Amino acid sequence: MATKPSKALQTFANPAPDRDYEIVFDCPEFTCLCPMTAQPDFAHFSITYVPDRLCVELKSLKLYLWSFRDEGAFHEAVTNRICDDLFKLLAPRRITVVGNFNVRGGIGTIVRVTREKKRRGR
Repeated sequence: MATKPSKALQTFANPAPDRDYEIVFDCPEFTCLCPMTAQPDFAHFSITYVPDRLCVELKSLKLYLWSFRDEGAFHEAVTNRICDDLFKLLAPRRITVVGNFNVRGGIGTIVRVTREKKRRGR
């Protein structure tokens, strides 16, 4: 059976929930479409998070990122969406998603989004 893009992210239990540690994903092959011209946009994404109870399963993350390939999205919107989707799914202690978009028209774009779980007493 052929693998297909999917927005269905999967999780597994954090094997060390009592410890703060970072998980970093290096995703150099992200593509989406420019919503103005429908031309492809290419980006290198970095996703860094401190898990709480859940971790994201890698193949589902790959298929999720692949699912943007035929969608029109502004750089800012797609980076925020990826961060929000992962934050909603995982409820991590902290997550940062960085989209480093290739130069287009002489301008490169880097979008950095960080979300952090509110802790009691804050």
